[in-house]
Amino acid sequence: MSRKRPRLVPETFGSKRQQGPGEAGEEFPKGESGSVRRALRELGELFPRRLFQDALPPIALKSQVYSLVPDRTVADRQLRELREQGEIRVIQLGFDCDAQGIVFTEDFKAKALESCRGCPFEGTVQKFLALVLPACGDLSFQQNQMIQTFGFRDCEITEPRQITFPLSLRQLVNAGILTVRDAGSWWLSVPGAGRFVKYFVKGRRAVLGMVRKSKYRELSLSELLGRQAPLSVRLGLPYHVHDLIGGQLLDIVPTTSGTLLRLPET
Repeated sequence: MSRKRPRLVPETFGSKRQQGPGEAGEEFPKGESGSVRRALRELGELFPRRLFQDALPPIALKSQVYSLVPDRTVADRQLRELREQGEIRVIQLGFDCDAQGIVFTEDFKAKALESCRGCPFEGTVQKFLALVLPACGDLSFQQNQMIQTFGFRDCEITEPRQITFPLSLRQLVNAGILTVRDAGSWWLSVPGAGRFVKYFVKGRRAVLGMVRKSKYRELSLSELLGRQAPLSVRLGLPYHVHDLIGGQLLDIVPTTSGTLLRLPET
């Protein structure tokens, strides 16, 4: 089965890029204009910074990238290359095992530093960003690696019925830079990500409900985007539609009158 899906052209979502004759519905050509990097920039423009008082870096989901770069093999390869080059970081969002957020590394570092400025653990966060982040491109970090390789060796903390680990690592968890994966390992996180996840889950459910309640459980893309979003859709309709299409929660049906979004048959 092909891993390619129809691409949502950026003009549908209000991109300022001008469309040439016969270009509608075509995939981006190879190069910068067709890259995952470009897709991440487009998705970043949809991210509602004001909703979070500009405290979060723009977060894109892997599923959203697939809506703009529908050849998943190509998308996965470019994502891996960007991660290996240190240009992006992948974070586990927690509400689904496959829910991976993507942020540009420089944005991540800037917001992490802003969030801890003046806090007691500011130095620990600076150390993590300077030593660990450039050297480790993984989604998770192991206790032995953090202690033996990077020297996170403060006094040990033992609390009843809780995991024991060095104080500096606990500070990183308190700062929102790491979140506990299991005993002795942590996921990379973004300070304030919990609020984003809450809005995202509610918004995704609401947009799916809009399609589900429509006749034949389908809705034209233009009609969906033209509707007033429910109050629960805090991140914006376009942001969620990219996720639902790339995540294959909605099917794309090209028609002579435009793109139709349909719930998959179960």
